[in-house]
Amino acid sequence: MEFPFDINQLFSERISILDQNLVASRQSKEKPDLRVKIATVLDELGEASAKAQDLPAPITSASKLQFQKHQLYLMKDGESSRGRGVVVGFLKVGYKKLFLLDRNGVHIEVEPLCVLDFYIAENLQRHGYGLELFNFMLQHQNVEPVLLAYDRPSTKLLAFLAKHYNLRQSVPQVNNFVAFEDFFYKRAVSQLRRVKKPDGEIKPYSLMEREAVRQEQRTLPWPFAAPQSPHRSVSSQCSQSPSAGSSPRRVLPCVTHPAFAGDSREQSPHSPLMDCCRTRRSNSLSRSQLGFN
Repeated sequence: MEFPFDINQLFSERISILDQNLVASRQSKEKPDLRVKIATVLDELGEASAKAQDLPAPITSASKLQFQKHQLYLMKDGESSRGRGVVVGFLKVGYKKLFLLDRNGVHIEVEPLCVLDFYIAENLQRHGYGLELFNFMLQHQNVEPVLLAYDRPSTKLLAFLAKHYNLRQSVPQVNNFVAFEDFFYKRAVSQLRRVKKPDGEIKPYSLMEREAVRQEQRTLPWPFAAPQSPHRSVSSQCSQSPSAGSSPRRVLPCVTHPAFAGDSREQSPHSPLMDCCRTRRSNSLSRSQLGFN
């Protein structure tokens, strides 16, 4: 599209990125009159796009861009029109919160980057400008074309996506947006990759609890500190060993410390350990009396 002013003065790059500030270069930022010309370009591009898509009203204009958090990629050919440049087309994208139906017919709430308007001048189509502009946007946004949602795509845009990006199978939606089948699959995979698995094997209880068991075993007198195999059956009758499903803090000795300090009132007369000690003592006395010591 040609304009009665110098396009290269407004847009210094081959592809310029515009937002709500309507600033494409440092020069246009310092001169308000250049912003007026930029607004004129955007308004005429929006009208041409609406006409090409048979829309009742433009969906792209300078005023709309100023009140929306969208980005517009504008492409020029700086050498045409005797060096004043022409506008090749534009691509507008932005994030929108959508309710979409997945492949199973389940509603999901997403906020993807959406292609909102895409237009290449009729006399410049089929020259590779659309593919160059679209690839520039994908690289700048760091996104795959299948992860985009498309607002009311025209038959030309659908053919463009099928030819260059092999996007053919779309999931029917109740709104005007189009999403393709891999949109839901790749989003699910990317979300699963964000879940971190715990490092190492899962322990039955924490390190602090295991250390508490060690400290408790050190403080117990013999034979409770480290019961050996001959006494394992006896000690098992008094207390249960800590397991993965029980708390180690509940392991208590069946005989308390005062029992070894001479306080016989706290000893159970039928304690299996005490019976074992009395049997050993009586055997040793019998052996000494018979002269076997």
